[in-house]
Amino acid sequence: MKTMKVLFILLIAAFTAKSQEAMVTNNDKDMVSKTFNTVRNHHFHPLNDENSMTQDRNLNVAGIADLNDEDWKVRLLAVRDLVRAGSHSTDEIITGLMDQSADVRQVSAMALGILGAKQAVDELEKIVRNDDNAMVRSQAVIALGQIESGKSLDLLRLRLKEDPSRDVRHQCELAIDQIEKQMGTTEKQLSAFLSLDESTFETIQVGSKAPNFKLDDTESREWQLSEFNNKKWVVLIWVFADWCPVCHGEFHDLMKMQQEFKEANVQVFTVEMHDLYRGRVMVGKELEPEYWFAKESFKEAYTNQIWWPHLLDRAGSVGAMFGADPLTFSVHAEYINRPTTVIIDPNGVVRFIYPGTFWGDRPTIEQTLDMIKTGDFSFKHPKRLSVER
Repeated sequence: MKTMKVLFILLIAAFTAKSQEAMVTNNDKDMVSKTFNTVRNHHFHPLNDENSMTQDRNLNVAGIADLNDEDWKVRLLAVRDLVRAGSHSTDEIITGLMDQSADVRQVSAMALGILGAKQAVDELEKIVRNDDNAMVRSQAVIALGQIESGKSLDLLRLRLKEDPSRDVRHQCELAIDQIEKQMGTTEKQLSAFLSLDESTFETIQVGSKAPNFKLDDTESREWQLSEFNNKKWVVLIWVFADWCPVCHGEFHDLMKMQQEFKEANVQVFTVEMHDLYRGRVMVGKELEPEYWFAKESFKEAYTNQIWWPHLLDRAGSVGAMFGADPLTFSVHAEYINRPTTVIIDPNGVVRFIYPGTFWGDRPTIEQTLDMIKTGDFSFKHPKRLSVER
Protein backbone atom coordinates (compact mmCIF):
# COMPACT_ATOMS: atom_id res chain seq x y z
CA MET A 1 0.00 0.00 0.00
CA LYS A 2 2.79 2.39 0.96
CA THR A 3 4.62 1.51 -2.26
CA MET A 4 1.54 2.37 -4.33
CA LYS A 5 1.16 5.66 -2.48
CA VAL A 6 4.80 6.59 -3.13
CA LEU A 7 4.45 5.72 -6.81
CA PHE A 8 1.29 7.80 -7.03
CA ILE A 9 3.05 10.80 -5.47
CA LEU A 10 5.99 10.41 -7.85
CA LEU A 11 3.65 10.26 -10.85
CA ILE A 12 1.84 13.39 -9.70
CA ALA A 13 5.18 15.19 -9.21
CA ALA A 14 6.40 14.16 -12.65
CA PHE A 15 3.13 15.27 -14.27
CA THR A 16 3.28 18.61 -12.46
CA ALA A 17 6.89 19.17 -13.51
CA LYS A 18 6.08 18.42 -17.16
CA SER A 19 3.05 20.71 -17.03
CA GLN A 20 5.15 23.52 -15.57
CA GLU A 21 7.85 22.95 -18.19
CA ALA A 22 5.25 23.07 -20.96
CA MET A 23 3.83 26.27 -19.50
CA VAL A 24 7.27 27.90 -19.39
CA THR A 25 7.97 26.80 -22.96
CA ASN A 26 4.66 28.16 -24.21
CA ASN A 27 5.24 31.44 -22.38
CA ASP A 28 8.67 31.76 -23.97
CA LYS A 29 7.25 31.06 -27.42
CA ASP A 30 4.60 33.69 -26.83
CA MET A 31 7.36 36.13 -25.80
CA VAL A 32 9.24 35.50 -29.05
CA SER A 33 6.11 36.07 -31.13
CA LYS A 34 5.20 39.20 -29.19
CA THR A 35 8.75 40.54 -29.50
CA PHE A 36 8.80 40.00 -33.26
CA ASN A 37 5.48 41.83 -33.59
CA THR A 38 6.75 44.75 -31.53
CA VAL A 39 9.81 45.10 -33.76
CA ARG A 40 7.80 44.71 -36.97
CA ASN A 41 5.32 47.39 -35.95
CA HIS A 42 7.84 49.98 -34.75
CA HIS A 43 8.69 52.81 -37.14
CA PHE A 44 12.50 52.83 -36.96
CA HIS A 45 14.66 55.52 -38.51
CA PRO A 46 15.80 54.28 -41.95
CA LEU A 47 19.24 53.20 -43.07
CA ASN A 48 21.10 54.84 -45.94
CA ASP A 49 21.30 53.30 -49.41
CA GLU A 50 24.21 51.09 -48.35
CA ASN A 51 22.25 49.86 -45.29
CA SER A 52 25.17 50.81 -43.08
CA MET A 53 24.31 54.18 -41.46
CA THR A 54 21.08 55.26 -39.76
CA GLN A 55 19.53 58.40 -41.24
CA ASP A 56 17.40 60.73 -39.17
CA ARG A 57 14.01 60.45 -40.87
CA ASN A 58 13.29 64.16 -40.48
CA LEU A 59 16.71 65.62 -41.27
CA ASN A 60 17.93 63.02 -43.79
CA VAL A 61 21.43 63.02 -42.29
CA ALA A 62 23.39 60.38 -40.40
CA GLY A 63 22.37 60.08 -36.75
CA ILE A 64 19.25 60.64 -34.65
CA ALA A 65 18.63 64.16 -33.37
CA ASP A 66 15.82 63.39 -30.93
CA LEU A 67 17.29 62.31 -27.58
CA ASN A 68 13.83 61.03 -26.63
CA ASP A 69 13.63 58.73 -29.63
CA GLU A 70 12.89 55.14 -28.59
CA ASP A 71 14.35 53.11 -31.46
CA TRP A 72 17.16 51.99 -29.17
CA LYS A 73 14.85 50.91 -26.38
CA VAL A 74 12.64 48.83 -28.69
CA ARG A 75 15.71 47.18 -30.22
CA LEU A 76 17.56 46.57 -26.94
CA LEU A 77 14.55 45.18 -25.07
CA ALA A 78 13.73 42.96 -28.05
CA VAL A 79 17.19 41.42 -27.88
CA ARG A 80 16.89 41.04 -24.10
CA ASP A 81 13.50 39.35 -24.33
CA LEU A 82 14.67 36.98 -27.07
CA VAL A 83 17.70 36.07 -24.96
CA ARG A 84 15.45 35.44 -21.97
CA ALA A 85 13.27 33.14 -24.07
CA GLY A 86 16.19 31.49 -25.80
CA SER A 87 16.81 28.42 -23.67
CA HIS A 88 13.33 27.09 -24.48
CA SER A 89 12.59 28.82 -27.79
CA THR A 90 15.76 28.90 -29.87
CA ASP A 91 13.98 27.34 -32.85
CA GLU A 92 11.36 30.09 -32.74
CA ILE A 93 14.07 32.77 -32.65
CA ILE A 94 15.74 31.15 -35.66
CA THR A 95 12.53 31.69 -37.66
CA GLY A 96 13.15 35.41 -37.19
CA LEU A 97 16.15 35.10 -39.52
CA MET A 98 13.68 34.43 -42.34
CA ASP A 99 11.35 37.31 -41.51
CA GLN A 100 10.54 39.94 -44.14
CA SER A 101 11.51 42.66 -41.67
CA ALA A 102 15.24 43.43 -41.67
CA ASP A 103 14.86 44.67 -38.10
CA VAL A 104 13.46 41.32 -36.96
CA ARG A 105 16.29 39.52 -38.74
CA GLN A 106 18.84 41.78 -37.03
CA VAL A 107 17.57 41.35 -33.46
CA SER A 108 17.20 37.60 -34.04
CA ALA A 109 20.79 37.27 -35.22
CA MET A 110 22.03 39.38 -32.32
CA ALA A 111 20.15 37.30 -29.73
CA LEU A 112 21.33 34.02 -31.25
CA GLY A 113 24.95 35.18 -31.12
CA ILE A 114 24.65 36.16 -27.46
CA LEU A 115 23.05 32.78 -26.72
CA GLY A 116 25.83 30.96 -28.57
CA ALA A 117 23.11 29.02 -30.40
CA LYS A 118 24.98 26.46 -32.51
CA GLN A 119 21.72 25.15 -33.98
CA ALA A 120 21.31 28.53 -35.70
CA VAL A 121 24.53 28.29 -37.73
CA ASP A 122 22.98 27.02 -40.98
CA GLU A 123 20.38 29.80 -41.12
CA LEU A 124 22.94 32.43 -40.12
CA GLU A 125 25.15 31.25 -42.97
CA LYS A 126 22.22 31.70 -45.37
CA ILE A 127 21.92 35.29 -44.17
CA VAL A 128 25.64 35.86 -44.75
CA ARG A 129 25.38 34.44 -48.29
CA ASN A 130 22.08 35.85 -49.45
CA ASP A 131 20.64 38.71 -47.41
CA ASP A 132 20.51 41.96 -49.39
CA ASN A 133 20.85 44.10 -46.26
CA ALA A 134 24.47 44.80 -45.23
CA MET A 135 23.50 45.54 -41.63
CA VAL A 136 21.76 42.16 -41.31
CA ARG A 137 24.66 40.32 -42.95
CA SER A 138 27.03 42.09 -40.58
CA GLN A 139 25.01 40.99 -37.55
CA ALA A 140 24.92 37.40 -38.79
CA VAL A 141 28.70 37.40 -39.23
CA ILE A 142 29.11 38.77 -35.70
CA ALA A 143 26.85 35.98 -34.42
CA LEU A 144 28.90 33.27 -36.15
CA GLY A 145 31.99 34.62 -34.42
CA GLN A 146 30.25 34.63 -31.06
CA ILE A 147 29.05 31.06 -31.60
CA GLU A 148 32.64 30.02 -32.52
CA SER A 149 31.33 28.27 -35.63
CA GLY A 150 34.36 26.48 -37.02
CA LYS A 151 32.31 25.08 -39.91
CA SER A 152 31.68 28.65 -41.07
CA LEU A 153 35.34 29.59 -41.52
CA ASP A 154 35.47 28.82 -45.25
CA LEU A 155 32.34 30.88 -45.86
CA LEU A 156 33.68 33.78 -43.82
CA ARG A 157 37.00 33.72 -45.68
CA LEU A 158 35.10 33.79 -48.97
CA ARG A 159 32.90 36.69 -47.86
CA LEU A 160 35.99 38.51 -46.59
CA LYS A 161 37.08 38.60 -50.23
CA GLU A 162 33.75 38.95 -52.00
CA ASP A 163 31.12 40.71 -49.88
CA PRO A 164 30.26 44.04 -51.53
CA SER A 165 30.16 45.83 -48.18
CA ARG A 166 33.46 46.96 -46.65
CA ASP A 167 31.77 46.90 -43.25
CA VAL A 168 30.68 43.28 -43.60
CA ARG A 169 34.15 42.30 -44.80
CA HIS A 170 35.57 43.90 -41.67
CA GLN A 171 33.26 41.86 -39.45
CA CYS A 172 34.31 38.71 -41.34
CA GLU A 173 37.94 39.42 -40.51
CA LEU A 174 37.09 39.76 -36.83
CA ALA A 175 34.82 36.69 -36.75
CA ILE A 176 37.50 34.48 -38.32
CA ASP A 177 40.00 35.49 -35.65
CA GLN A 178 37.43 35.13 -32.88
CA ILE A 179 36.53 31.60 -34.00
CA GLU A 180 40.14 30.52 -34.38
CA LYS A 181 40.92 31.78 -30.87
CA GLN A 182 37.69 30.33 -29.43
CA MET A 183 36.84 33.66 -27.82
CA GLY A 184 33.10 33.64 -28.40
CA THR A 185 30.20 34.87 -26.32
CA THR A 186 30.72 34.73 -22.56
CA GLU A 187 28.53 33.97 -19.56
CA LYS A 188 29.01 37.58 -18.48
CA GLN A 189 27.59 38.76 -21.81
CA LEU A 190 24.58 36.49 -21.41
CA SER A 191 24.05 37.54 -17.81
CA ALA A 192 24.25 41.23 -18.73
CA PHE A 193 21.38 40.90 -21.21
CA LEU A 194 19.29 38.67 -18.97
CA SER A 195 19.48 41.22 -16.16
CA LEU A 196 18.73 44.38 -18.18
CA ASP A 197 16.18 46.47 -16.27
CA GLU A 198 14.41 49.21 -18.24
CA SER A 199 13.37 50.99 -15.04
CA THR A 200 16.99 52.14 -14.70
CA PHE A 201 17.24 53.61 -18.20
CA GLU A 202 18.00 57.35 -18.41
CA THR A 203 17.63 57.81 -14.66
CA ILE A 204 20.86 59.71 -13.97
CA GLN A 205 20.78 63.48 -14.40
CA VAL A 206 23.35 66.25 -14.02
CA GLY A 207 23.53 67.17 -10.34
CA SER A 208 22.59 63.71 -9.09
CA LYS A 209 24.84 61.19 -7.39
CA ALA A 210 26.36 58.70 -9.78
CA PRO A 211 25.48 55.05 -9.09
CA ASN A 212 28.29 52.82 -7.85
CA PHE A 213 28.46 50.63 -10.94
CA LYS A 214 30.96 47.82 -11.50
CA LEU A 215 32.47 46.95 -14.88
CA ASP A 216 35.34 44.72 -16.03
CA ASP A 217 38.21 45.94 -18.15
CA THR A 218 39.87 44.05 -21.01
CA GLU A 219 42.09 42.18 -18.54
CA SER A 220 39.00 41.07 -16.56
CA ARG A 221 39.79 43.33 -13.63
CA GLU A 222 36.64 44.72 -12.01
CA TRP A 223 36.45 48.48 -11.45
CA GLN A 224 33.85 50.30 -9.40
CA LEU A 225 33.13 53.99 -9.16
CA SER A 226 33.34 54.09 -5.36
CA GLU A 227 37.11 53.52 -5.58
CA PHE A 228 37.44 57.18 -6.57
CA ASN A 229 35.05 58.81 -4.10
CA ASN A 230 36.71 61.79 -2.41
CA LYS A 231 39.82 61.12 -4.48
CA LYS A 232 39.52 61.94 -8.18
CA TRP A 233 37.40 63.31 -10.97
CA VAL A 234 36.12 60.50 -13.20
CA VAL A 235 35.57 60.79 -16.96
CA LEU A 236 33.57 58.11 -18.78
CA ILE A 237 33.81 58.07 -22.58
CA TRP A 238 31.51 55.62 -24.37
CA VAL A 239 33.14 54.82 -27.70
CA PHE A 240 31.80 52.74 -30.60
CA ALA A 241 34.11 49.94 -31.74
CA ASP A 242 37.44 49.21 -33.38
CA TRP A 243 36.09 50.31 -36.78
CA CYS A 244 35.62 53.92 -35.57
CA PRO A 245 38.31 56.39 -36.75
CA VAL A 246 36.99 59.11 -34.43
CA CYS A 247 37.38 56.78 -31.44
CA HIS A 248 40.96 55.97 -32.40
CA GLY A 249 41.65 59.69 -32.71
CA GLU A 250 40.39 60.12 -29.15
CA PHE A 251 42.66 57.29 -28.01
CA HIS A 252 45.67 59.00 -29.54
CA ASP A 253 44.74 62.28 -27.84
CA LEU A 254 44.42 60.50 -24.50
CA MET A 255 47.84 58.92 -24.94
CA LYS A 256 49.40 62.33 -25.59
CA MET A 257 47.64 63.97 -22.64
CA GLN A 258 48.40 61.42 -19.91
CA GLN A 259 50.43 63.84 -17.79
CA GLU A 260 47.81 66.60 -18.08
CA PHE A 261 45.06 64.32 -16.79
CA LYS A 262 47.32 63.14 -13.98
CA GLU A 263 48.08 66.71 -12.91
CA ALA A 264 44.35 67.54 -12.97
CA ASN A 265 43.61 64.52 -10.75
CA VAL A 266 41.36 62.86 -13.33
CA GLN A 267 40.72 59.14 -13.80
CA VAL A 268 39.67 58.39 -17.38
CA PHE A 269 37.76 55.32 -18.52
CA THR A 270 36.82 54.55 -22.09
CA VAL A 271 33.79 52.28 -22.26
CA GLU A 272 32.61 49.93 -24.99
CA MET A 273 29.28 48.09 -25.27
CA HIS A 274 30.80 44.81 -26.41
CA ASP A 275 32.00 41.53 -24.94
CA LEU A 276 35.62 40.68 -24.10
CA TYR A 277 36.94 39.82 -27.57
CA ARG A 278 35.70 42.99 -29.26
CA GLY A 279 36.93 45.13 -26.37
CA ARG A 280 40.39 43.62 -26.64
CA VAL A 281 40.47 44.28 -30.38
CA MET A 282 39.73 47.94 -29.66
CA VAL A 283 42.80 48.32 -27.46
CA GLY A 284 45.19 46.37 -29.69
CA LYS A 285 45.31 43.16 -27.66
CA GLU A 286 44.02 40.82 -30.37
CA LEU A 287 43.96 40.91 -34.16
CA GLU A 288 44.72 44.21 -35.83
CA PRO A 289 42.39 44.28 -38.84
CA GLU A 290 43.15 46.04 -42.11
CA TYR A 291 41.64 49.43 -41.34
CA TRP A 292 40.72 51.59 -44.32
CA PHE A 293 41.34 54.76 -42.29
CA ALA A 294 44.81 53.95 -40.92
CA LYS A 295 48.02 54.20 -42.92
CA GLU A 296 50.18 52.89 -40.09
CA SER A 297 49.75 50.21 -37.45
CA PHE A 298 48.78 51.44 -34.00
CA LYS A 299 48.83 48.04 -32.25
CA GLU A 300 52.29 48.56 -30.75
CA ALA A 301 51.49 52.12 -29.67
CA TYR A 302 48.30 50.96 -27.97
CA THR A 303 50.04 48.08 -26.23
CA ASN A 304 52.69 50.40 -24.79
CA GLN A 305 50.85 53.68 -24.30
CA ILE A 306 47.23 53.10 -23.26
CA TRP A 307 47.32 54.17 -19.62
CA TRP A 308 43.61 54.13 -18.79
CA PRO A 309 41.26 51.15 -18.34
CA HIS A 310 38.95 50.24 -21.22
CA LEU A 311 35.71 48.98 -19.67
CA LEU A 312 33.16 46.50 -21.02
CA ASP A 313 29.56 47.66 -20.61
CA ARG A 314 28.40 44.41 -22.14
CA ALA A 315 24.66 45.03 -22.58
CA GLY A 316 24.93 48.78 -22.18
CA SER A 317 23.19 48.76 -18.81
CA VAL A 318 25.44 51.43 -17.29
CA GLY A 319 25.42 53.59 -20.40
CA ALA A 320 21.64 53.36 -20.56
CA MET A 321 21.40 54.96 -17.11
CA PHE A 322 23.32 58.00 -18.41
CA GLY A 323 21.47 58.28 -21.74
CA ALA A 324 24.11 56.62 -23.91
CA ASP A 325 21.21 54.63 -25.41
CA PRO A 326 22.62 51.26 -26.56
CA LEU A 327 21.75 50.23 -30.14
CA THR A 328 20.56 53.74 -31.04
CA PHE A 329 21.80 53.88 -34.61
CA SER A 330 23.78 51.90 -37.11
CA VAL A 331 27.31 53.04 -37.89
CA HIS A 332 29.39 50.94 -40.29
CA ALA A 333 26.60 48.34 -40.42
CA GLU A 334 26.45 47.72 -36.67
CA TYR A 335 23.95 49.14 -34.21
CA ILE A 336 25.77 51.04 -31.52
CA ASN A 337 25.29 53.53 -28.66
CA ARG A 338 25.27 57.30 -28.78
CA PRO A 339 28.83 58.68 -28.37
CA THR A 340 28.59 59.83 -24.78
CA THR A 341 30.86 61.66 -22.34
CA VAL A 342 30.14 61.80 -18.60
CA ILE A 343 32.09 63.77 -15.98
CA ILE A 344 31.76 62.96 -12.27
CA ASP A 345 33.38 65.09 -9.58
CA PRO A 346 35.35 63.72 -6.57
CA ASN A 347 32.18 63.87 -4.44
CA GLY A 348 30.45 61.47 -6.81
CA VAL A 349 28.18 64.15 -8.29
CA VAL A 350 27.50 64.04 -12.03
CA ARG A 351 28.60 67.37 -13.49
CA PHE A 352 28.25 66.67 -17.21
CA ILE A 353 26.33 64.23 -19.42
CA TYR A 354 26.58 64.61 -23.18
CA PRO A 355 24.91 61.99 -25.43
CA GLY A 356 25.77 62.66 -29.06
CA THR A 357 23.28 62.96 -31.90
CA PHE A 358 25.65 61.54 -34.53
CA TRP A 359 28.99 59.75 -34.68
CA GLY A 360 31.17 62.86 -34.13
CA ASP A 361 28.99 64.75 -31.66
CA ARG A 362 30.87 65.04 -28.38
CA PRO A 363 33.60 67.19 -26.79
CA THR A 364 37.18 66.49 -27.79
CA ILE A 365 39.53 65.06 -25.19
CA GLU A 366 41.10 68.50 -24.76
CA GLN A 367 37.69 70.15 -24.34
CA THR A 368 36.73 67.53 -21.76
CA LEU A 369 39.79 68.30 -19.66
CA ASP A 370 39.23 72.06 -20.04
CA MET A 371 35.72 71.70 -18.63
CA ILE A 372 37.13 70.12 -15.48
CA LYS A 373 39.82 72.78 -15.14
CA THR A 374 37.46 75.73 -15.67
CA GLY A 375 34.28 74.37 -14.11
CA ASP A 376 32.36 75.41 -17.23
CA PHE A 377 30.29 72.46 -18.42
CA SER A 378 28.21 74.29 -21.03
CA PHE A 379 29.61 72.48 -24.08
CA LYS A 380 27.56 72.06 -27.27
CA HIS A 381 28.99 70.68 -30.50
CA PRO A 382 28.67 73.22 -33.36
CA LYS A 383 27.17 70.56 -35.65
CA ARG A 384 24.86 68.99 -33.06
CA LEU A 385 21.64 67.85 -34.70
CA SER A 386 18.45 69.54 -33.54
CA VAL A 387 14.89 68.29 -33.71
CA GLU A 388 12.70 70.06 -36.22
CA ARG A 389 9.25 70.70 -34.74
